[in-house]
Amino acid sequence: MTVTLSKPTTAARDRYRWIVLFLAWLTFLLSFIDRLTWANVAVSAGASLGLSVVELGIFVTAFYVGYVISNAVGGVASDRMGGRLTLTVSMLALGVCTFLFGFTNSISTGAILQVLMGLAAGADYASCIKLIVNWFDQGSRGRAMGLLLIASSLGVTATNAIVPSLAASFGWRGVYHVLGTTTVIVGTVAFLLLRDRPFGPPVASKVRPPIGPLLRDRNVVLLGLTGFAALWGTWGFAFWANALMIRGHGLTAVEAGFVMSLVGIAAILGKPVVGLLSDWLGRPKWLTVGILTLFAIMLLVFGMLSEKVAFQFAAPLLGIGAFVYSPLLAVMVAEAAGPALAGSATGLTAGFWQLGSVIVPLVIGFVFQATGSFMIALAALAAGPAVGVICMLFVQERTTPATTTRP
Repeated sequence: MTVTLSKPTTAARDRYRWIVLFLAWLTFLLSFIDRLTWANVAVSAGASLGLSVVELGIFVTAFYVGYVISNAVGGVASDRMGGRLTLTVSMLALGVCTFLFGFTNSISTGAILQVLMGLAAGADYASCIKLIVNWFDQGSRGRAMGLLLIASSLGVTATNAIVPSLAASFGWRGVYHVLGTTTVIVGTVAFLLLRDRPFGPPVASKVRPPIGPLLRDRNVVLLGLTGFAALWGTWGFAFWANALMIRGHGLTAVEAGFVMSLVGIAAILGKPVVGLLSDWLGRPKWLTVGILTLFAIMLLVFGMLSEKVAFQFAAPLLGIGAFVYSPLLAVMVAEAAGPALAGSATGLTAGFWQLGSVIVPLVIGFVFQATGSFMIALAALAAGPAVGVICMLFVQERTTPATTTRP
């Protein structure tokens, strides 16, 4: 009797976890499109609002001020209230704030709304990771993380492919109205269909998670430093590459957007592959070192290019370096903390990671404005992943092989 009931229960769980993964992926994708849209409309929106090159970066920094705060809070919330509730509240609030940003008429109003967008969006990452940890075991978690985090790379590709056309049809304000409405709809669907864990109520701890031990854990600290350095390069490049190619080398907005689409496509293909390799090998540390090394080298190479075709050839390798390390870091942070504190550890480390995203838009804006050099701007970005490689060398990797469970 017991055996007969357990089989359909296990089968139903195995099927439903892919629905959970898809919904987490979809919400994460929309969150990235919402935040990356400014990179595509900054030039036209900045002209209509009368913003300088440096002021264009203020909105990006404002978003990440809220995002950093919300990452840490959202991670703890996902451990205490469950990933489902935390994620859907995040998405609904982000949709409303994104819609309202379309009415921006001054730098002060825009900066406030970007902070609110960051506060709304910041809980998405930790909530999604918490859901994956609850629904996927150690032997299949790497590939699940790889599939989930395709969303960030696809977000780059989709934003560069869709937003310029939307802006041409509806203006930059209309783009934010469309995205805000879509985000609210998807957040509502996620609330109705997501479940926190297999066949059980949300796991909501009544005890405050012990954050202190996480802050003293050697691996958690080193992974936090690695992510900070890596995201310095990733989001500095994502937010400034279009403008640098346009202003520094005379590419059109469509040509620069195509180059960035190639970056995103390479990352989309690379993330599930590297996640699968992580599951098979059980050794994500050295994969991460290799990817970050490639990233630093390709940023320097990219900075030395000047022709459209050369940018297009370099873009796929840069896409691999700039994005595919993220599933590996996500797995290592979750495993260092354990399932009970996966959300808190993810939120705390991601919050620290995003400090790089807060600082880098303004830094690169100042560097390019002061020097007028595409190469120097890219070299400043390459310093990030180079530091990340050094930090990863001191991470003490788990030596026991991962459990090889079929997905």
